[in-house]
Amino acid sequence: MSKLTRPKTREIIDDFAKEIAKTKRQGRPPTKAVIDFRDERGHGIERDIHYVPIGLLRYRKDNGRISSDVLNYERGRGILDETSEETQQKIRGFLEEKDKEKTEELKRSIKHEGQREPAIITCDGFLINGNRRKMVTEMLAQENPGDERFKSMKVVILPGRNDEGGPPTLREIEEIENRYQLQSEGKAEYYAFDRALSMRRKMELGMSLEEQLRDDPIYAGLADKEFNKAVQKFKNEFLYPLDCVDRYLSNLEREGLYGTISRGLGDPEGRWQAFLDYYKSIYSQLADQRKRIKLGIEENDVGKIEDVAFKIIRLRRIQGLPGITKVHEVMRQMPKWLKKQDSKKELLKLGTIELGSPREDTFDEKGTPYSLRTIDTMWGQKHAATINRQLKKAVDQFEYKKEQETPMNLLEAALKKLNHEDMRADSVRISELPKVMKLAEQIKTRAKEIGREFYRYKKDHDKFKQKHRK
Repeated sequence: MSKLTRPKTREIIDDFAKEIAKTKRQGRPPTKAVIDFRDERGHGIERDIHYVPIGLLRYRKDNGRISSDVLNYERGRGILDETSEETQQKIRGFLEEKDKEKTEELKRSIKHEGQREPAIITCDGFLINGNRRKMVTEMLAQENPGDERFKSMKVVILPGRNDEGGPPTLREIEEIENRYQLQSEGKAEYYAFDRALSMRRKMELGMSLEEQLRDDPIYAGLADKEFNKAVQKFKNEFLYPLDCVDRYLSNLEREGLYGTISRGLGDPEGRWQAFLDYYKSIYSQLADQRKRIKLGIEENDVGKIEDVAFKIIRLRRIQGLPGITKVHEVMRQMPKWLKKQDSKKELLKLGTIELGSPREDTFDEKGTPYSLRTIDTMWGQKHAATINRQLKKAVDQFEYKKEQETPMNLLEAALKKLNHEDMRADSVRISELPKVMKLAEQIKTRAKEIGREFYRYKKDHDKFKQKHRK
């Protein structure tokens, strides 16, 4: 029998909490706010708004906006300690690199209008909502050293150990972030890759995807059918493409090194869109037996096709294909190439290329290790000609086949299929017999229609020839 356990709370740093309690002060109205914490908004419970010196507010590494950066750093260099100044500067650096255009907009807004809404912090000063505002306020304080507006931030402080209700659990912190950062107003500012990682972190803390969506007013009132559609959409847009990313990184022995996938919206080497389109256009069909059969792909080809797609994604630059220059465009076009056996054959020839990097390519002549992005570039330079050549051949085969699909060729191909050695009654499952018999009847009917069409065409043609002879 499993033991009952209390939900895990975030560890409170007492010295930090004392500093916050000692220096907080109330400012000009409004002096109170209702926040989305527990059920307080529903009951209209107000909390005091305080002004706290900017230097006592600390960035929180479990911030959905920088999920990929934090996971990538910790996988390669060790766990980040939020209490250290070095880590605080590192987190600020991650934030500065995310969507610089939005950062400039926020900076102009705070400079001219001040801080509109209070940030939300733990009792020891870690920001749950307001990390980017702190970063921007720090920038403004450096640029305007004499301006008192930028020396503190207005905040709502969550309860501590001895306060009513006790400190928030880790899950409650994730709920607050979900309500403020990922819902309707803020979600456009989130890079989809970081949002996917943030969603999964919440799930690992016990907050299912369904609960994350029900927590959002946009989805809370939906009927079951519509809500289930929304859940499936989020899986298709975020979680399933993230699974593809993880398989790719695993194949490269880079588990958790998400910085090699993307560093944000402005990253010219970002690959998230390619994985999104790979999942939607290719993998979702490979994983569905009916769709895979419709594509004419054997089960043992699934792994080979994913291997080819991952190599194209790693290359990142496409050349020589008319109208196609980006990897995600290739992912969208690949299903139709895979339908044609000759095109598929050309794509699968890429299986001879090794996806991983050779050992000798990981260090320069001085023995200094290359960055993973440099290794990707070197790998791309080595294999670009081969990959682009095979893609061109696959497209050429597809276009040639398309031109060759005359009635004669189509009928020959259909007859060949019908005369296939596996076309035997004893190969059919009893449960499939009614459907098979119906298909056979439809083929017979269509064959008669085609025969009549060609007969009429020949008859008309013979009349035409006879008329002109006279």
